[in-house]
Amino acid sequence: MLPDIERVSALIREVAAEEMMPHFATLDPEDIGEKAPGDFVTSVDLASERRFTQSLPDLMPGSVVLGEEAVAADRARLGLLAGNDPVWVVDPLDGTANFAAGLPIFAVIVALVRHGETVAGWIYDPSTGRMAVASRGDGAWMAGRRLRVRRPSQLRQMNGSIYGRKYRTSAAYREIWGPGRGRLGHVFNARCVGQEYLARLQGRMHFGLYTRLNPWDHAAGCLMHEEAGGYLARLNGERYAPAEPVPGVLMTPDRELWDEFRSSLLIPVEGERD
Repeated sequence: MLPDIERVSALIREVAAEEMMPHFATLDPEDIGEKAPGDFVTSVDLASERRFTQSLPDLMPGSVVLGEEAVAADRARLGLLAGNDPVWVVDPLDGTANFAAGLPIFAVIVALVRHGETVAGWIYDPSTGRMAVASRGDGAWMAGRRLRVRRPSQLRQMNGSIYGRKYRTSAAYREIWGPGRGRLGHVFNARCVGQEYLARLQGRMHFGLYTRLNPWDHAAGCLMHEEAGGYLARLNGERYAPAEPVPGVLMTPDRELWDEFRSSLLIPVEGERD
């Protein structure tokens, strides 16, 4: 049984409107901190997560909340994903560095995980009001329109994101994308995976390679990509699961393109896998 999709969507919009948008581009320096070098957290992250932690369990009795900032304080909370209770996985402000810099490239990401599998997901762009929602087996949707990932007619027309220093500095990467738009298109990292998932769902981006699989970043988006007809797998070819942080994940519009990226980038960097 799933919670009411629209009630969850309404809560996400409410929290963003009340806790986030009044502070966009107006944060004081003392409201911005670092959990680790280059890993920012703001008063908005913390206030938004508190609201979600208080309110989401009311929408599904017996559920618990796993928030990014709570995990930063206690990594043991990741063990909730292995439990029997439904788990809300929350990134209250994805793209914190962009938000803190006054750049409208941020998102709210919420997923519902049950027995280790993502069963529903929401990605919201507060600056434009775009909300993508998905539930397993029922497709991915935005504003009443079913979403479909698309493959351009020519591979050079693709756009996508690639993270991971060993891939971005490899000879294979330089051979494909060194001049800019290469034979597999163009690489652009938005520093906000929520916005990148929305762009793929709307056909503006087409591929993504991520080496850090924090569940609050990817549980919702991976479900949406699959429900929109796309193909994804971990870098070793195994199925993605939100409780398993390594190895990374690669997503493309279809299996044929996934195999092309594997042969052109993954194998040259990693070597052949069993």
